[in-house]
Amino acid sequence: MRVYLPSTLRALADILRIGEVPGPVAAFAVTPAMREWYAGGDLEELEYAALSAAARASLRLLAADPCAPRRRVVLAAEVVGENATRPTSADRAAVVVGAIIPLGKIVSAHVDDIEAAPDIKAAVAALPDADAGDADARFTVDGAEGHELLWYAACELSYLFA
Repeated sequence: MRVYLPSTLRALADILRIGEVPGPVAAFAVTPAMREWYAGGDLEELEYAALSAAARASLRLLAADPCAPRRRVVLAAEVVGENATRPTSADRAAVVVGAIIPLGKIVSAHVDDIEAAPDIKAAVAALPDADAGDADARFTVDGAEGHELLWYAACELSYLFA
């Protein structure tokens, strides 16, 4: 099963150093609930929706780590389906991976270009007001999604830190 793990560049550096993603970890995937909700979508569209949900979750990780570079990071990994369970969550794509994910199971990373950093910084700052219902703040947060994430193969991850 393909899962999408929200992350940050600082967390990715730690993952590369220790060689695994410690479990349990929150992730996003094409779940039965998501398939039912988005019945007209093919697998590629559903996976993109799960990736996008992970990118939104990455904003919250950035808010929790003020020292992390302001770039969203999403890791795509292959896990055994039994290791991914549905939490009680409003997000249809949310799963929890209960097991450690070895570095070898990460197939790619999706990372904001450095040029997106000012918009991502603004989106992170706007999160509290957006959560409180402020429409302008919500617009700022949604604006982060205007930046497509760059794709890196697993063998290229160390280049992000060169």
